[in-house]
Amino acid sequence: MAAELWKKKIVIAGEGGQGVQVIGELLAEAAYRSGQQALYIPNFGVEQRGGVSIAFVQIANGEIGFPKFQKADLVAVLSPRSVERTRGYLKPGTIYLYDESAIKAPEIDDRTIGIQGWETVAPEAFARMVGTEEGTGVRPPGGAGLIRRGIPAAQLAKDKLNPRVANVIICGAIAVLLGVLPLEQVKAALEEKFADKFRQRPELREMNYQALEMGRKAVQEAAAP
Repeated sequence: MAAELWKKKIVIAGEGGQGVQVIGELLAEAAYRSGQQALYIPNFGVEQRGGVSIAFVQIANGEIGFPKFQKADLVAVLSPRSVERTRGYLKPGTIYLYDESAIKAPEIDDRTIGIQGWETVAPEAFARMVGTEEGTGVRPPGGAGLIRRGIPAAQLAKDKLNPRVANVIICGAIAVLLGVLPLEQVKAALEEKFADKFRQRPELREMNYQALEMGRKAVQEAAAP
């Protein structure tokens, strides 16, 4: 008997510099390593909309087909102004993962600095804006049917690891919520993407592994009654 086909459609959104595209890349690589089909499409925002960065990911155990989709099975939101940008992808049953940390997300306008460069390498001048200043967490939209899961990813990263790995915490949470990506394969994806950095600074490997585990634990606690 043929296995039942399934497909997971994921949207991740945040500010340039929060590592949204890294999450998308890691999920796609982990899916590939798990023997699944994966498709990742980045959207870095445009000048008129500011520096909101969005990653679209599809994971399936069969052919994916269309590269775009209208509704998502999981939406992960890392910054307050990303709430509106992702509202159109919601449907009853969508898992809504959001960062509830009372920490200000960086807001960089595309006209100030090229968003692709900022997404990849944060200039030192903006380092303080990533996971250090007090602010407000994401407030998820109302309405029935959403499965809301809030975790303090930025706060956990700041207090226990490093502000720059908040996105890896989110990645670990997404993997758990999807239920189709073993964390071991996400670790393998980290090894692939950051091989040079891990060789130069081996302590970064353990920090990222801890971040994944922190995301797993945080989202499981958020789901507890």
